[in-house]
Amino acid sequence: MSTPTTTGATVWLTGLPSAGKTTIAYALAERLRGEGHRVEVLDGDEIREFLSSGLGFSREDRDTNVQRIGFVAELLASHGVTVLVPVIAPYADSREAVRKRHQREGTPYLEVHVATPVEVCSKRDVKGLYAKQAAGEISGLTGVDDPYEAPADPDLRIETHKNGVQESAAEVRLLLSERGLL
Repeated sequence: MSTPTTTGATVWLTGLPSAGKTTIAYALAERLRGEGHRVEVLDGDEIREFLSSGLGFSREDRDTNVQRIGFVAELLASHGVTVLVPVIAPYADSREAVRKRHQREGTPYLEVHVATPVEVCSKRDVKGLYAKQAAGEISGLTGVDDPYEAPADPDLRIETHKNGVQESAAEVRLLLSERGLL
């Protein structure tokens, strides 16, 4: 077992709904905890329920949600926690603002693009969102009828339609290790 580090970091996993962000985050968290690291997962759905419950899905509300999550992530990471953030964060400028906050504070930040094609995500449809959108019950679904700006230059790009959960989690762990954050 390696000696736990006191250096925290934020790992933002961005991607379409049902891309595998949360599944990877929880698999990685379990592994890192088993190695003795301090880890928190800031699940986008839980944050929406408890920290951003009054927000909708307009561009402004989505940006506010991302900035709130980014603030909490940086705060935890600055105190030696590895923070895994499986949150869509569809707009590049919102994600860049979070990265800049981390840079200003001297806190490591990694962006991981969970690059799963929309066709694969719609087949997985973990929460039934694609089916509801297709039936006309909802609109504004990221990557379908609302924009998703994929990262141009993420720290890591994972293709979950080609890799399993454990393999994907191992890729993120390797990135953390290579950057000296484990």
